[in-house]
Amino acid sequence: MADPPFGFGLPGQGRGSGGSGGSGSSGGPPAEGEPFGPLGDPQQFAEALRQFADLMSWQGGPVNWDLAKNVARQTVAAEGDPSVLDADRNKITEAVRLADLWLDEVTSFSSGVRQVQAWSRSEWVEATLPVWSKLCDPIAGKAVDAMSGLITDAPGDLGAGLPEELSTALQAMGGGLGGLGPMMRRIGGMMVGSQTGAAIGALAREVATSTDVGLPLGPEGTAALIPAGVAAFGEGLSISADEVRLFLALREAAHHRLFGHVPWLRAHLFGAVEEYARGITVDASRLREAMPQIDPANPEALQEALSGAALFQPEDTPQQKAALSRLETALALVEGWVTTVVDEAAGSRLPQATALAEAIRRRRATGGPAEHTFATLVGLELRPRKLREAALIWRQLTDVRGTTGRDAVWAHPDLLPTNEDFDDPDGFVHGRQDWDISALEEATGAAGSEGATGEETPDGGGEPEDGPPEEPPGGSAG
Repeated sequence: MADPPFGFGLPGQGRGSGGSGGSGSSGGPPAEGEPFGPLGDPQQFAEALRQFADLMSWQGGPVNWDLAKNVARQTVAAEGDPSVLDADRNKITEAVRLADLWLDEVTSFSSGVRQVQAWSRSEWVEATLPVWSKLCDPIAGKAVDAMSGLITDAPGDLGAGLPEELSTALQAMGGGLGGLGPMMRRIGGMMVGSQTGAAIGALAREVATSTDVGLPLGPEGTAALIPAGVAAFGEGLSISADEVRLFLALREAAHHRLFGHVPWLRAHLFGAVEEYARGITVDASRLREAMPQIDPANPEALQEALSGAALFQPEDTPQQKAALSRLETALALVEGWVTTVVDEAAGSRLPQATALAEAIRRRRATGGPAEHTFATLVGLELRPRKLREAALIWRQLTDVRGTTGRDAVWAHPDLLPTNEDFDDPDGFVHGRQDWDISALEEATGAAGSEGATGEETPDGGGEPEDGPPEEPPGGSAG
C-alpha cells in the first residue's frame, strides 16, 4: 500500500516499507522508554496537539495570517538575520536625510518622511504583513474556498486519492468526507497561510527598502532600509557601500514624497489589485490532482504541489484585461516618476548613479526568484511593464512644463498618462499642454451657465450676434 498522504501514518503502521528499522518505523509494540511508540515523546505530542488546536482556532479570515507570519520569520531566520547595529542605523538615518535635501531641488513635493528606521529582515516582515494580508486575501481566499469545495462538492473524487483503509474509515463516519467542509476550510487556510508566509519570507531576503516592490508596504511616513538588503544589492557592482546606500535612500524618500502628497494614490493602487483579484479563478481540477500529494510536514512538497501559474487563471474578459492594464500602468507611472526625480537628484552628485539606475531597471524588469514564487502563489505579478516609456513621459513633462507642471499631473487620476499614451509620449506631453487648470475652470463655467438657460432662446446679449447664418434671433425680429 502506498504511504498515507498528508504526512500521517495509520495507527500501528510506520512509514517504512518493511516494518523494521529504527524507532517509530515499525508496526510492532512500542520500544522500552517510548510509551507512545511512533508518536514520540508524550510531551512533544501534547505540544503538537496544542499547536494544531491553536492553528485550527484561527478566526481572522480565510488565510491564517498568524501562521503566515511565523513561517515568514522562520524562513528569514533559517539563513541568518542579524540584528541591526547602531552604526548601520545611524548611516541609514543620515543617508535618508541627505537624500531628502537633494530631492527638494528636483520636485515640488515636500518631504513625506516622518521617521527613518533601519529594519532587519524579520522586522520588514512584521511591518509589511498588514498590507500583504490586504493584497493577498482576495486571491488566497479563493484557493481556500476551492479546497473546501473539493470536500463539499465532490467528496468522492477526493476520497478516491486516499488509501483504501483511510477512505473506508472516513466513509464509515456519518456523511463521510462531505461533513468535513468547515474543517477543510481551516486546513486550507493553514496551507495557504504557510505558503504565503514562505513566499513573503523569501521576498524579505531580496528587498532593500520598504518600497522595493512599488507599493507602500510599510507604515505611512516611515522610510526604512534593510542594511542586509542594501549590502546584498551592492554585491558585484564594484560601487562603494556609501554610494549604494545613498542611492537607495533617494528612491525610498522619493516614494514617500509621492505617496505622501498624492492622497488618492494608495487607494488607487490597492483598488487596482483588488479589481484584478476579482477576475482570478482557481483551477479546481489541478487542485484536486495536487491534494493527495500534499504533505503539511514538508513545505517543499507543499510548494511543488501548489505551485505553477495554472493554479490561478485570470479570466479572459475585457474587464480583466482592463484591470491588469490599469494595475501595470499605475505601477509603471510610480516607478517612472521615482526614476526621473532620483536621476535628476543623483546625476551630478553620485559618480555611479547611471550604473545604479541600470541595476535597478534590470532588477525591476526581471524580478528575483522570490518575486516569481509570490506571483505564482497569488496570481499577481508586481513588476510593472513599460518602465522606460513611463520614465520618458515624466522626463519630457519636466522639460516642457517644468517641475511644478510635471508634478501637477498627479492632482487627479484622470490627468495621468494611460497605457496608450506610453506608445505616443510626445502626443501626451504636447497634446495636453493647453489643458491647464484655468482652461478647465473656464470650460466648466461656460458649460454651467449655458446649461442654466436650457433650450430657451437667449435673453438679450447671452450669445454673440454673429452666430450661425440665419439661426434664430427667435421672435425678436417682431
